[in-house]
Amino acid sequence: MFRRTIAIILAGILLSTAFAFQCARAQSSNDDQLAVKARATVQRLGVGHNSRVEVKLRDNSKLKGYIGAADENSFTVTDSHTGASRTVAYTDVAQVKKQGGGLSPLTWGIIGGAAVAAIIVGVTVIKPVVCDGGAGC
Repeated sequence: MFRRTIAIILAGILLSTAFAFQCARAQSSNDDQLAVKARATVQRLGVGHNSRVEVKLRDNSKLKGYIGAADENSFTVTDSHTGASRTVAYTDVAQVKKQGGGLSPLTWGIIGGAAVAAIIVGVTVIKPVVCDGGAGC
């Protein structure tokens, strides 16, 4: 009875340590991937007043502004309103995205116009063809 209890405890300890080491490696790999992705995004957007970004940090704080400078390990986000700059390491970044990435009002107008045109064509041209002169439509 005593041997069986010791064997079960040892097996549990072995399993728990094996899973704990795997989780630590997966977390480190994910951190490296986020840093590489953030660096690539910053390099793609470039530096200057036209490179407006929203940065979400790992501590769930957010920064908005433009990229003032970028180097190998960090980049600087400058607030457009206050002019305050903050240097951010790529390893501290959870997400970098271009600010205001939605569609412009002109684009929405074009999409709406195309939808209205499709409805008009459907009602005036396609419905009479499909219904065949009042055969149940």
